Amino acid sequence: MTGAAYSKIVVAVDGSSTSELAVDEAIRVASAGGATVLALYVVDTGTPMFDAGYYDPSQLQKAFEESGQRALQGAAQRLARAGVAHESRLVTAAAVPGDIGASINEAAREWGADLLVIGTHGRRGVRRLVLGSVAEAVIRQSTVPVLLVRGEAKND
Repeated sequence: MTGAAYSKIVVAVDGSSTSELAVDEAIRVASAGGATVLALYVVDTGTPMFDAGYYDPSQLQKAFEESGQRALQGAAQRLARAGVAHESRLVTAAAVPGDIGASINEAAREWGADLLVIGTHGRRGVRRLVLGSVAEAVIRQSTVPVLLVRGEAKND
């Protein structure tokens, strides 16, 4: 690592306003030290819909992947506008099915991240998954520092 505090920063995105705040914070930290940022979206593969009657899981998977691509494109555009070196990755095969936090940590480990940035109150695509529980899982399992970015309080 160079003289900078962090050289490889992973920011977990989900397309929510909270994950946009996390991208802003990743930009701020990366800009200060010349770090590279990996925008990461993990497709939720553990979403059984037992009460939905018949549904085609491949269509649900496709919708999650399209949502992820949109979130990653938005993050990449913001990182590029800020002049931050960046990559993006869509994780479609979870390290631990149904455990997004473990998948985020595994992707960060594989990429060699030395900081992970995540929002605490995001919403995810079709299923309004509260990212707070994902952030908690990331913190419990992470082997690198985690920077939590609190979202705007909502009354819902």
